[in-house]
Amino acid sequence: MGNTKQYDAIVIGSGQAGGPLAGALARAGWKTAIIEREHVGGTCINEGCTPTKTMVASARVAYLSRRAADYGVRHGDVSVDLEVVRKRKRDIVESFRGGSQKRLESAKGLDLIFAEASFDGPMRVRAGGDLLTASRAIVLNTGTRAARPPIPGLDFDNAAVNALDNRSIMELDRVPEHLVVLGGGYIGLEFGQMFRRFGSRVTIVQSNARLLPREDEDVSDAVAEILREDGIEILTGAKVSRVDAPATAVVGDRRIEGSHLLVATGRVPNTERLNLSVAGVETDAHGFIRVNDRLETSAPGIFVAGDVKGGPAFTHISYDDYRVLRRRFLDNEPASIAGRQIPYTVFIDPQLGRIGLTERDARAQGLKFRVAKMPMSHVARALETDETRGFMKALVADDGQILGAAVLGIEGGEIATVLQIAMLGKLPYMALRDAIFSHPTLAESLNNLFAAM
Repeated sequence: MGNTKQYDAIVIGSGQAGGPLAGALARAGWKTAIIEREHVGGTCINEGCTPTKTMVASARVAYLSRRAADYGVRHGDVSVDLEVVRKRKRDIVESFRGGSQKRLESAKGLDLIFAEASFDGPMRVRAGGDLLTASRAIVLNTGTRAARPPIPGLDFDNAAVNALDNRSIMELDRVPEHLVVLGGGYIGLEFGQMFRRFGSRVTIVQSNARLLPREDEDVSDAVAEILREDGIEILTGAKVSRVDAPATAVVGDRRIEGSHLLVATGRVPNTERLNLSVAGVETDAHGFIRVNDRLETSAPGIFVAGDVKGGPAFTHISYDDYRVLRRRFLDNEPASIAGRQIPYTVFIDPQLGRIGLTERDARAQGLKFRVAKMPMSHVARALETDETRGFMKALVADDGQILGAAVLGIEGGEIATVLQIAMLGKLPYMALRDAIFSHPTLAESLNNLFAAM
């Protein structure tokens, strides 16, 4: 039955919370084990942020190359070698993953164990045939994976059906002739635009009435307009009744015949193999682990970090969970996730950077606010670079505080970060309106955005 090993802490999953936390605990003198089923680094490094944004960069180069004549540059036809794109992606992933793994392996007092983990009781974990016990804490950072909706004919294990998820689509060695994307969220839009720029015909099928349904309607509409300008067909309010081989989606009376099918309809938690019930850890109806504001589960001594607890599924949130737990364990602080800001960027092009409340959120809370809004075509730097699609807007309270912002435009994530810094420092909008920014920069546009108020 293997050996019994005793630890101060056990971390299950080496994502953007688990890896840093295990290292911090070991450096502080805790005897620590970190258990990883597959790859060090979690979703972000292996199949999320790092590989996708690497490929997005290649797609943008193809896009700009085709637009070269707009800038007075002449060249020949543009084609994409997806094998080279894939190799570049793999090299960067392996570099990031390898660096993370070496740091864990070299940490004194830390055991990196590659195995499937499952609970054997409260504070007891089975891994690779061994029984591991923890005297102080167990932290779960097992993440999520792509959901596989119960659509008739959608069979990922059937070779006759070219069904892909966010992971397998990045391993293609040829550009699909026609990519049909099921889902109009972040993942579906990023891959849809990426492969359109690689040369695929792309159709996005969204069951909701709008793309990015959590955003304000003007944001969703502008995103759809941009993607349509790029030549992407978008169907909203469209329910897929079945899938036929190799990649045909049936929507009402229409058959959308693709060469490949990307399923991007959400994420599910990696919890079903953990045997959580024997440890007394409760989950919700979807399998996400229930936690309080201190990341505590229903079982004493067991904590959760990252996507597996539900809520915003962003790398930076997982990393902040690590900081919350580190302060609790090592600094004895009553750290909490309550009230923290949750910024994010959708890496379509132009980017959508978001921070704080949407207009819909503010109205639901009964807040009084004004809206500052300006098209990117009024931004000098955007005009100079011929990147004028989109707009920026901010919500401002009666006391001048910025409540939230959406920046759909060139480097929208970076501009939204400037607004977030103002919010963190509780600067009123007038401080940005009257600030002297370097000219001509994108941040300088905040002068004009708020001058209109």
